[in-house]
Amino acid sequence: MMPSQKMMRTTNILLLLASGVLAASAHPGRTSVVIYRCTDAFGALTVQNDTPCPKGTRQQKQVIEPPTPMPAYRPLPTPKAVVPAAIAAVPPTPAPTSEPVIADKDRLPPPPLFQCNTYDNDTYFSENATPEPRCVRLPTTDLQGSDDSSGGVACQMVTDQCQRVGDGAACDAWKKRLRETEAKWKFGAADDADANKTDYDRVERIVRDSTCGK
Repeated sequence: MMPSQKMMRTTNILLLLASGVLAASAHPGRTSVVIYRCTDAFGALTVQNDTPCPKGTRQQKQVIEPPTPMPAYRPLPTPKAVVPAAIAAVPPTPAPTSEPVIADKDRLPPPPLFQCNTYDNDTYFSENATPEPRCVRLPTTDLQGSDDSSGGVACQMVTDQCQRVGDGAACDAWKKRLRETEAKWKFGAADDADANKTDYDRVERIVRDSTCGK
């Protein structure tokens, strides 16, 4: 027999042995595999699984125990996140709540508002029916009748005349008053910004919560 043929036969035998082991692994109920090595009168060797050699051949019997089956895969449990005790003890911050909406039946008319006229025919809205008198500057002249401010400043005390806005026009007047306070807050002197913002918020609340806010 040529060496190459012998090597091929040996390889075939190993493959047969391996297949027998794999077959045993595939059937967990079988406890072992019996391999029969059969040599005929011409020296040819064959290997058989669980089948005895035919008559007229030399037989060698080998019992192969199957490998221990691998345990079934079980995924590891996912670890729970650990929250530090200091954080867990802090109560959740409540969600901000919006201001309650006043039902239409519970709304009241806005407070009285007055339209005031100045000495130079200007108008504005006021919540005060009798505003404080104010000093209006008067022009000064010298002895010859020319404008002259070197001698001092003269003024005249005047009081604006105010009348209450009618109920039918009250909401329009209050909304205009709101626009006036907003412009004074946003475009007035920086030193007065905080006070003007407070006044705007107050007027805005009056308009929103009264019958004008429906």
